[in-house]
This record gives sequence, C-alpha cells and structure tokens, in this order.
Amino acid sequence: MPAENIIECEGLTMSFGSLKVLDGIDITVGAGENYGILGPNGSGKTTLIRILCGLVKPTSGSVKVFGREVPDRRNNRLIGYMTQMDALYNDLTVRENVRFFASVYGLKGHEREKRIDEVLDVVKLSERQESIVGTLSGGMKKRVSIACVLAHRPRLMFLDEPTVGVDPKLRNQFWDYFRDLNSQGVTLIVTTHIMDEAERCRRLSFLREGKKLIEGHPQYLKEQAGVPTLEEAYMYYSEGGSNGR
Repeated sequence: MPAENIIECEGLTMSFGSLKVLDGIDITVGAGENYGILGPNGSGKTTLIRILCGLVKPTSGSVKVFGREVPDRRNNRLIGYMTQMDALYNDLTVRENVRFFASVYGLKGHEREKRIDEVLDVVKLSERQESIVGTLSGGMKKRVSIACVLAHRPRLMFLDEPTVGVDPKLRNQFWDYFRDLNSQGVTLIVTTHIMDEAERCRRLSFLREGKKLIEGHPQYLKEQAGVPTLEEAYMYYSEGGSNGR
C-alpha cells in the first residue's frame, strides 16, 4: 500500500434525525489507489462520498483528507467529484461546459484552453466540442462530465456510480481512463453496485445499511468467503459471514 494516506476516516457516523445512514465507518486510502465502495442503493455510498468531499459534516467521527480535517477549503482545488446525475448545462456546448468548470477552479487564458483540448482528447470528444450538450446521448454526457472533473487536474477523484446507464463498450473505455489516471498518481474513490466494475478496484469495501462489512482486494474477499464471485461474497458477508481479518 502507498506510504502517503490521502484519506483517513475513523468511526464515521452520520444520522439524519433518527435515521443512521453511516455507522462507525473506518477507511484509509493511499495515494494512487483505486478504492471501490460497493453496496446497493441506500447503503450509504453517496453520503460517505459527500462527507469526504467536505459537502456534509458528519455527526461524529474523524475524517481527514490530505491530512486536514474536513471540511477544509484548501482541499477544493485538489478534489474532483463526478455525481450520479449529470451536473451539466444543456444549452451550452461541450467546450463551454468544460471551460466553465475549468474557470471555477481558477484556470485562465491559454493554460485553460490548452487543458480543455487535453481533456477533450482524453474522452474522445474533440470532434464534438461544439455540439450542444442537450443534444448528446447519455453516454456522451458522461464523457463530458468526466472532462469537467478532469479539467483542473485533481489529485483525488470521487466517482459516484460513474457508468450508470452507459453501454458495456463505453464502460470499458471509462475504466481505461481511470487506470491511466491511477498510473499518473491520481487517487480514485469509485462507488458502484456493478460487480465486474468492483473487480477492477485495487481494494474494495462492502457497505450495507451504513456499515462497512469488510474490505480488501476483490480476490481476497472471494477467497475468505470461499465463493467464486463478488456477488456471492457480498451476500456471504451481508448474512453475517466472518470478515476474514
């Protein structure tokens, strides 16, 4: 595991009134990791991401990102967050959307335009950069969202179910992007409920009803449960199987 910890989360609890959404979560993520959080809808994945981004303050527990207690505005420039829903302006072009997000993070002039060219090339949208976003397919909009998140060169990216509604071929392309980012030292936190995507993570946490059941390399989780698939492993731990630690 990398020496530098980007995320350190201990005893994290989040409640909304009487509803406990997260319950005693402990997570440590090193620099350059691809860390997956797997669980069904309602397991607390998005709430956890929002806390780590500094958008929501937890009820209790310690949360540090880049060694700083969150929320901390100094982290904003270092973080990219791709939400489940597209946060795009449908009446603007692809390039105008990326330019807007790049400008929010302080990029200007020639540096900004050069960076826009780079990220549009990464997501294979250079030839569609003048297209109005509202006319694009769902898959292309996801590509625009990734370009917007990449624009300011974040060191830590949160990808909240980034491939929902995306066809299998494009999903594979997205994971190629993510692998390239890891190779450049970017840390990725990916939430998913798709098992073949979870297999691609270096480490994986199983969440259920706000609790972390276990974490580890996908192969380790399957071996400890004595099953051939992650889906069966998730069911095993959900039903109270030993956590294998």
